Amino acid sequence: MRSYPRNSPEAAARIVALVLIADGHVCRSEFDALNQLDGPRELGLDGDGLPRIVQALCEDLLLGAYCGESMMSSVDDGALASLMAEVDDPALQRKVLRLAHAAARADRHLAEGEALVLAAARRHWGLGEDGEAGSLVDAEAQAA
Repeated sequence: MRSYPRNSPEAAARIVALVLIADGHVCRSEFDALNQLDGPRELGLDGDGLPRIVQALCEDLLLGAYCGESMMSSVDDGALASLMAEVDDPALQRKVLRLAHAAARADRHLAEGEALVLAAARRHWGLGEDGEAGSLVDAEAQAA
């Protein structure tokens, strides 16, 4: 999988993109939610930056997937830790988590894969269950 400079717009956006694809498909409502929050600009991307990051992530994951398995099958704890390590600025971490959560709940369903990626971000970044974003994600998961 390609790497991005630490705390770069691409590294941050890739984590949001991982949440977008974690349930096996990307809904238009997820992109709409991010656009309403001006998410791409908040992350430092240009207008078509997020779709490019989603495409690059899918390409990377497809290269690591085995025939017949899902793209997410190659995203284990080590891969998640590596991706999360590229974003170590606390303010950027909170921004990524807020945007990723908004995208995940845009279709009114928090899929298991989405919840796993969001929980991994909180765990790797030390944003535990007491954090605002963590409480929102947990409440959403319980409602699903």
